[in-house]
Amino acid sequence: MKELFSKIIEEIENNRRVALITVVNKLGSAPREPGAKMLVFEDGTTLGTIGGGSFERQVVSEALKAIREEKPRKIKYVFRRDHIPKDAVPTGLECGGELEVFIDVISPAPRIIIVGAGHIGKPLADLAHMMSFRVIVIDENSEIASRERFPYAEKIIVNELAKGLLEAEVSRNDFVAIVYGGLEEDYKVFKQAILAEPRYVGLLGSKRKVTLFKKQLLEEGINLDNYKGRVYAPIGLDIGARTPEEIAVSIMAEITSIIRGAKNVKHLSII
Repeated sequence: MKELFSKIIEEIENNRRVALITVVNKLGSAPREPGAKMLVFEDGTTLGTIGGGSFERQVVSEALKAIREEKPRKIKYVFRRDHIPKDAVPTGLECGGELEVFIDVISPAPRIIIVGAGHIGKPLADLAHMMSFRVIVIDENSEIASRERFPYAEKIIVNELAKGLLEAEVSRNDFVAIVYGGLEEDYKVFKQAILAEPRYVGLLGSKRKVTLFKKQLLEEGINLDNYKGRVYAPIGLDIGARTPEEIAVSIMAEITSIIRGAKNVKHLSII
């Protein structure tokens, strides 16, 4: 049990989700007793067991869905081939009983990597911090990317943007907001961010800039179809924002809509 919970802490500290599976009810003959636990990691590996075999593979498959959707679930499994309740999942096994498992998804606090510490980066970081995001700030200018301006930041990286993004060690669960405002610098870090495959990449810029960047990516052989649902450009929901603070609100509204799975949200443009 100590190893199991230590592993949960390790995964959270490394910005990865993990599913904790617990047997919560047993009726008749079934593989494990209530309280049995198992972990399922993002890559499909496991720690512990709740019964093994084809039954456990079914549960692991459901746990991976739960991790992707960030939604816990309770499922009843039946170990017989007849008299299967409508609310149960057949296992094809013949123990005769039933097991109910609860799959809980344990996620780290969301992390936003803000590329650009200027007029938009500052209110964006403030708002993200207010919403309990872990904040990383990247900029080339140490005068604006400072601990004085971002006292709450998990990390402040002063470097060339692309090198700074490497230093940030982008994970698949991260949100990357590129609000620097350059051209060559933005393209280089935009391309790098996309290839890192985080959960979200947002780019500040006009539709003309986005079209130019898209053309450059295609010319470099990058298949943008592989990144649908991850790249948002121009960044933010179309709320008519004008000021830096309003733009920050539009960006966090977009990120929130993705986290919550909001339906019928109209994004400005999705590559």
